[in-house]
Amino acid sequence: MPRTSSRVGVAVTALALALTPLATPAAAAPRPDRIALETGSLPEGIAAGPGRTFFVGARSDGDIYVGDVREDTVTRLVDETTPGAAAVGMFYDRRSGLLWVAGGGPASRGLGTVTAYDGSQEVFSTTIPGARFLNDLVVTRDAVYVTDSFDDALVVIPLDRTGRPDGPAESLSLTGEYVQPAGFGANGIRALPGGDLVLVSGGVLYAVDRSTGAAEVIEVSGRPLRGGDGLELRGRTLYVVNGYGGDEVVVLRLSGDGESARTLRVIAERRPDQLDRPTTAALVAGSLYVVNGRFSVAGPTTENFVTRLPKR
Repeated sequence: MPRTSSRVGVAVTALALALTPLATPAAAAPRPDRIALETGSLPEGIAAGPGRTFFVGARSDGDIYVGDVREDTVTRLVDETTPGAAAVGMFYDRRSGLLWVAGGGPASRGLGTVTAYDGSQEVFSTTIPGARFLNDLVVTRDAVYVTDSFDDALVVIPLDRTGRPDGPAESLSLTGEYVQPAGFGANGIRALPGGDLVLVSGGVLYAVDRSTGAAEVIEVSGRPLRGGDGLELRGRTLYVVNGYGGDEVVVLRLSGDGESARTLRVIAERRPDQLDRPTTAALVAGSLYVVNGRFSVAGPTTENFVTRLPKR
């Protein structure tokens, strides 16, 4: 069963205002193409916050950081003290002001958790029995949907009208055309304008009915996906982050009915100082910001960073 807290945290909107200068210089400095994160934090998820802010989670210890893309600043927002905690997928809900975080793998609290923060304060956390790798999540009008990369089902947390948790977590089986890969499966997830969900699993895009779990393959033309981790969606433009099939972000245009997509372009960068096993992306202040997992060199002395890429 979920456990909730009545602690009222510092509102993220207030935090964003604190990070924002009162006046903007007439000739503002250009935004950096690379924003440094704490050494050894081993980032995984990124989420767009209010204004020009973003959040990044650490898979090393579950800490949460907040940054400003114009000021080139990153500060620790949540100092997680639970041993073995990990912050993986993230999504900021502007309606409620809550930052939702999925914790991946048995090394995190229990067998996988979903946590919500109001500013720096944890206000909700639920441990999902049997979860193996809670990876990414998206917040809709009435629920939070979470992928488990080793299970053909989504975790669903009901929400009330204000976007607050409203009942115990449920399970929604993925059916229809969905095929669970032998290894790592369901990963990035977003909500389509028409109401369905879109998720990537094993290099395949699926449109999922969020009421029934029935999935249909989204046919991709122009260039087949070779993998896929985090997703970011703006209108009908879908950004697929791929750090395993190549250090790249594939930009797709979804059809109006959501049944197909065509490749618009591929943003690739072979230099490890720019893209190094990217995991997730967020659109912030008109640019695409990608967090780099750097899995091949991950350790306590690893330099971690977020890369700014052109949106188009």
